Amino acid sequence: MSFLYASRPALPRSAAGVYNPWLIVAMIALAPFMEVLDTTIANVALTHIAGSLAVSPEESTWVLTSYLVSNSMILPITGWLAAVLGRKRLFLICIALFTASSVLCAFSTSLTMLIVARVLQGLGGGGLQPITQSMFADTFPIEKRAQVFAVYGVVIIVAPATGPILGGWLTDHLSWHWVFLINLPVGLIAFTLIAIFVNEPAVLVRERAARLAAKLRFDWFGLILVATGFGALQIFLDKFSLDDGFGSTFICELFVVWTVSLVTLGVWEWGHPEPVVNVRMFKYRNFSISCIIMFVIGFILLSTTQLLPQLTQTLLGYSSQTSGFALALGGLATIGLMPVAGIVTGRFISAKVLLIGGLVETGIALMLQSHLAPDVSFYTISLDRVLQVIALPFLFIPISALSYVGVPPARNGDASAIINQVRNIGGSIGISYVTTMLAIRTQFHHARIADAITPYVSLHGQTLPQVTAAVQHEAAFMSYLDLFHSLGLVALLIWPIILLLGAPAKAGRGKGPAKGVSYEV
Repeated sequence: MSFLYASRPALPRSAAGVYNPWLIVAMIALAPFMEVLDTTIANVALTHIAGSLAVSPEESTWVLTSYLVSNSMILPITGWLAAVLGRKRLFLICIALFTASSVLCAFSTSLTMLIVARVLQGLGGGGLQPITQSMFADTFPIEKRAQVFAVYGVVIIVAPATGPILGGWLTDHLSWHWVFLINLPVGLIAFTLIAIFVNEPAVLVRERAARLAAKLRFDWFGLILVATGFGALQIFLDKFSLDDGFGSTFICELFVVWTVSLVTLGVWEWGHPEPVVNVRMFKYRNFSISCIIMFVIGFILLSTTQLLPQLTQTLLGYSSQTSGFALALGGLATIGLMPVAGIVTGRFISAKVLLIGGLVETGIALMLQSHLAPDVSFYTISLDRVLQVIALPFLFIPISALSYVGVPPARNGDASAIINQVRNIGGSIGISYVTTMLAIRTQFHHARIADAITPYVSLHGQTLPQVTAAVQHEAAFMSYLDLFHSLGLVALLIWPIILLLGAPAKAGRGKGPAKGVSYEV
């Protein structure tokens, strides 16, 4: 049983305590994997949910939106909550709330009940990712962080791709209720393991006691701005294309609300002694630049994860399960490369070099996808997905390690909360972008192709309705290619900002950054 215990003393803020830190990492990772999986697993079940609860497909999308809105509101304040309530206690509260509300989702008998349950589920799930990342950063020295973030990378990259496959199988073979009910055993196991084995370091206990003894000033105004700003932003992004963009009064009102709220939040929190969102983190150069890069990674990853299933199901005739399998090969390749990226980052290859190479490779892969033929095979789709995602481990792990360079250990919780929120916002904006541009580019190509069809053009035995359908199909396919091209350009053009990043300590040397180095802007 010696593998249970650490071979050397734990770091002051370690979540492992006397136990083997790698064993604790595996336990901690269960909870965020469950939560990230849930962000995509319900997507393929919406049609079944709508039919079961007797609501329209449009109304059923609130099942997704309600979760994302509540998730986005809790995520940025997780660092503050952990400091006030205690990191381990908050983690257990989040797991319990997420698991209980998942069961409530499964037994919902109306759309209202399901939406309320999803709001609670989002509140519980929002804290899991930043707390996990904070624990990982505190449990391992700087030179070991690349390896531990390889584990976290599996959670963030593989779970969204696995969700549609698992959701499709559960929905087809059991019922949509199991999409939520599957969280019960995972949540119970995670809660039990963390309650028993995860340590709450004495230094965190002392910091919390000192904060509470100093007559903590609760930032109610900041909390209201967070809820209003990020909530309105998420609804704005989710409903933008459905509600006719800025042609909708509702969308324009949401735009004003989230813009004013978030600008006010930044000004208010900068001067507040106990901010719920520590915007002063952006003083650290590495952290600020890492947030930009993480935004781009979220933008590309989530938008392409949305595009490929749509392309394969609407234009190629794949079932939801077959569409999920088209993504699965890329997920397997990513899992296989995660440990490799963790080992080579900083040890054999500079983190900045890996980031530049990863962005360039991703850009080239997306450019290649923009030349797909309308009769593309399942094999080609799967291979192109592999080419697109094989660089993700070499993006996510280096940026996760670099983002903490110069950040004081006591601020790791704030850093992880903000950078996770930035990645989520990037993903939401990416999905909104591709949904909106898909409609715009389809109209553009449809008009061009239709203009070329005149009474003098031979229809080759096809009826006019058949020609109309063919024109629509071709226009839609070309719009997908346009989006792959534009996303490739984003990846290829962003890399110069990486040159501004400061480097972390190299693996194996056992040294952190030079004393006093903060890399402030």
